[in-house]
Amino acid sequence: MGIKVFARGEKILLGTSVTIEKVVVRHIRMRLRKPFKTSFGVSLWRDIVIVEFHSEDIIGYGESVADNFPGYSYETHETVLLVLRNFLIPRILKGRFDSPYAFRESLEVIRGHPIAKASLEYAFWDLYAKILDKPLYELYRGTKKKVLVGVSIGIKEDIPQLLSTIQYYLDQGYKRIKLKISPGYDIEVLNKVRETYPDINLQVDANAAYDVSKHLEILIRLDDFNLIMVEQPLHYEDLVDHSVLRSELSTPICLDESIASYHLARAAIKLKSCDIINIKPPRVGGIIESLRIYDLCTQCGIGTWIGGMLETGIGKAHLLHVATLPNIGYPSDISASDRYWEEDIINPPHKLNPDSTIDVPKKPGIGVDVDLELVEKYQIRSWEFK
Repeated sequence: MGIKVFARGEKILLGTSVTIEKVVVRHIRMRLRKPFKTSFGVSLWRDIVIVEFHSEDIIGYGESVADNFPGYSYETHETVLLVLRNFLIPRILKGRFDSPYAFRESLEVIRGHPIAKASLEYAFWDLYAKILDKPLYELYRGTKKKVLVGVSIGIKEDIPQLLSTIQYYLDQGYKRIKLKISPGYDIEVLNKVRETYPDINLQVDANAAYDVSKHLEILIRLDDFNLIMVEQPLHYEDLVDHSVLRSELSTPICLDESIASYHLARAAIKLKSCDIINIKPPRVGGIIESLRIYDLCTQCGIGTWIGGMLETGIGKAHLLHVATLPNIGYPSDISASDRYWEEDIINPPHKLNPDSTIDVPKKPGIGVDVDLELVEKYQIRSWEFK
């Protein structure tokens, strides 16, 4: 299969180079409204790294979504802080950049650490778009003014609690429900959910909890529940067994953790390991790699949607702009601000529309204002680099 790679937005240049005069890194800690449980464990407090790029009187904002436990990713907020302070920020303070692509190239000498790199690339895109006086979606050639979204529900203590939670979010207006599953928390749960809600748009996410040699029969039974997709059923490195499983299931397979880069997306498509790819910019290292994966999937007929990772409003704003791309065909995991937070650190907060969409901010850059008073309220420590 011949694959052509497009560099979406690469020709957008300022005409003069951008110098990052100051970088501020803030470690903040925020409490989720409710615990969120997956096969990796339970999250209640989020340690978040906020990055600011200053150029004259303009500030670009980025966010790291690394957890404080290396379950979903080997990166944690502490590794992000270490790599930013000791390796990545010193490199960018030495250069001037005429595009986000030139900025991204300056980070490539550092191997790995995609979430750390994504936080910096986020900040640069926001700064760059604000200098151009354009919303980010215009630079990505996005076409949507609002984004279709769904809600992700973690593993609950019992089925009545799960059913109550589903009803709560349906009442709020979410029209697609994603359930976390794991061995022992799957078939019985889905039977009860489908008995109660036979017609809702439903998908499941296993976060790599199953083994095809042990759980094939259970995974095949997922076909009984009219699911939109089953997300990341097997080990994140196992593209071969995902291909085997795909031949056994009629339910589409979506890959998440397996797709850490454009190269792995290409391998998964070549091996016929998936029907759909969840594009998470932090997981793949930022916006540019996300756009490459999106273009690849568009060419190859692979479905796409934008995944979330318990972001604040800064991270959600970045995701909303990417989700405006025309071939993002499934509801994205970008819930309203009040899904996770009693008070978000942006103004205005992201709100759910009655049609299960969220409006894309239209002001320059990410299009929302960061509430620095709230950021400082939650701040644990900070660093400034010039």
